[in-house]
Order: sequence, then structure tokens, then C-alpha cells
Amino acid sequence: MDWLGIDIGGSSVKGARLRDRAVAATAQSGRYENPEPDAIRAAIAGVVREIGDGVPAALGVCAPGIYDQEHGRIVKSVNLAGLCALALRDELAAMTGASAGAIGVFTDAHAAAYDFAMSRGLSGRLVAISIGTGVGAAVLDDGVPLLVSGRSPGHLGQIDVGEHPGPGFTGVPMGPDGGRGGLEGYIGLPAIIRAYGRHVEHVLGTFTIEHPPVRALVRAIRIVHAIYRPEHVALLGGIGVALKRLVPEIRERVNDELTSLARLGWELHAGDDLLHAARGAARLAATRQR
Repeated sequence: MDWLGIDIGGSSVKGARLRDRAVAATAQSGRYENPEPDAIRAAIAGVVREIGDGVPAALGVCAPGIYDQEHGRIVKSVNLAGLCALALRDELAAMTGASAGAIGVFTDAHAAAYDFAMSRGLSGRLVAISIGTGVGAAVLDDGVPLLVSGRSPGHLGQIDVGEHPGPGFTGVPMGPDGGRGGLEGYIGLPAIIRAYGRHVEHVLGTFTIEHPPVRALVRAIRIVHAIYRPEHVALLGGIGVALKRLVPEIRERVNDELTSLARLGWELHAGDDLLHAARGAARLAATRQR
């Protein structure tokens, strides 16, 4: 039995096909920036062709923005506006042969968190912070999502983390949502490019605990402990995975005079690769069919 997962990200589309719960195929489209609807459609179709092998029993898709369940469309997407022009559910059904009822739409943060928790066998409360083009979060209690605002536990990327002057940042940045001092204005992909240039992979490799984006992330994780009291925090998404080498230092800095509300012995993790959301979408779609 095959499950298909498609992750429509802010800079590329990723896909995974699971067969009997094991990963059978993965793919990633070329990178794009502010693509038109036809470019997004072509990227999705290319990934589906690459991993396709018959009609999937279940299909899950991660799409950034506000999803209209009744009409199968994204109605607002800050980082991928062209997606709003696509009848997402109908187009995926046509591309894959799956029935519309077999298609589930999830946030990328939820799907990535679910795959990470299942792959690591984590129990208890997990806060997963997905850092890519945007910044999102999911809170899972033994795999079950905590929902506070819409399909999310809140809007962590828009939390005001204050001022963190340093290389690339001489003032308090404005986030893409129009909010001043938000986490996404420091560590989302467009913010990194504005501050340090387009050689993002190299730039992330030079980051230390003192760089403003990392200090802003530390502040956000401290806030996470006061609100959610997690046993586990995971950094996911392309930028989150790239910060894996800094996990020990980030955890140490977060723990410095951390609120006594935080759970003792909490653990900080980083993701394994860029496919957590695609795999998680497939897994979540399969749970809808049981």
C-alpha cells in the first residue's frame, strides 16, 4: 500500500512515497523564488512524476498559508502568493489519480513534527520549529497536535523576540507579516539573504551563537518553554537542520537563567534532512484512511 506526501515549500517542492511504511522514493524540484502559478504547478507535477508508481491509497500535501477546506484552495499565503490561484485538491487528484477524499492538507510544521516524532520514537510534548522561507511551529502531545489558532499552536514566527544588533542587523527588522521584531524577520530565508547575501549554505556554516538570528532563536525557545513547557524541542526545515552543529550551544544559552516553569531535562534536537514534512504528510494522510 502506497502513501504519497508532497511538501510545497517557499523555495521548492519535495515529495516522498511510502510503501508499507518504508520510504520507497523521494524527489525535490528545482529552486524557485516568488513563482507564478504555472511554475508551482509544474514543480508539483515534476515531483509527482518522479516518485509516482500507480495511484496512492492516501495523499498528503503541505501547503503554506490559510486553507479553505470546502473549496480545496489556499486563500492566503505570505511567502507563496501564486499558490492561491491553484485548485490544489483538484489538481493533485488529476496528477495522481487519487480521489479528492483521499487527499489531506496539513501545515508543513505539523507534518514535519509528526514525521520527526515518529522516526525518533519521541513521547511527551514536542515543540517543533520549522525554519525555512518562513518560520512555523507545531506542538504535539504523544503525536496529537495542540491547536490554538486555526490549524496551529499559535504564530511563533511572528513572536516579538526583541532587538539583537550584530552582523547584518543594525536595527530591529520588520517581518513579512508587517510586525516589528518578529522571529521570522531575523531567521527566515528572506531575512538571511537580506542580511548576508544569497550564499545561504555558506553563511549558515559561519554562524555562531552570537549571530543575531541565532540569538533571536534562543529568545524564541525561551518563550516556548514559558508557554508550552515541552520535553522536546526540534529545529526542522532547511535552516533548522543547518543549525544542528550549534544545538549544544543553543541549549546551553536557552538554559541560562531559564524560567523555573521549564521542564528539567528537556532535550533540543535538529532534523535529519529536508524531507520530514513530505514524509509526515504521507503518514498523516494514511492515518485519515484508517
